[in-house]
Amino acid sequence: MYSRRMGCPYVTVAKRVLDDYHVPYREILIDMDDTARQRVLRWTGFLSVPTLVVAETGSDVPFQDPAPLAAGVSPRGIHRGTMITEPSADQLADWLAEHGFINEL
Repeated sequence: MYSRRMGCPYVTVAKRVLDDYHVPYREILIDMDDTARQRVLRWTGFLSVPTLVVAETGSDVPFQDPAPLAAGVSPRGIHRGTMITEPSADQLADWLAEHGFINEL
């Protein structure tokens, strides 16, 4: 999960959902890692957090390219295959279930 140190309600929701379902995750802070910052900017067009990706073990990038976004379109809550950005609790739970991280909703 790409995140940042400064508080964000979407990050709080994502952490709560991941913790509630006992889904392990690694937090990559875009305000501490310029490469991560540039990735999120390239992927979303903004510095949107949380940006969650399905990656292979040890990797920081999606295992498949996410569906593209039109320039200037907000990525908020858009399911992009191996990526979702700023999801609601329900959107994140559905995305996690689709990718096999959780079995029950």
